[in-house]
Amino acid sequence: MRAIKAIYNFIVGDMIILAGVVVTMLLLALINNVSILAPLRAIEGELLVVAVLGVLTTTLLSEALGKR
Repeated sequence: MRAIKAIYNFIVGDMIILAGVVVTMLLLALINNVSILAPLRAIEGELLVVAVLGVLTTTLLSEALGKR
């Protein structure tokens, strides 16, 4: 029973992070596969870092402000 509860808490607790990173990866895949978006390939790394930091900041703020 503890294992099921741990898995549930992991998935539910990190759903914002999971969704944000999945959307970011889909955006990066779109940039790689669509020729019109080829000029954006130069800033892919920066886009990945900024998007993941934004998702993590959003999660941290929601946890900090929502637990009052």
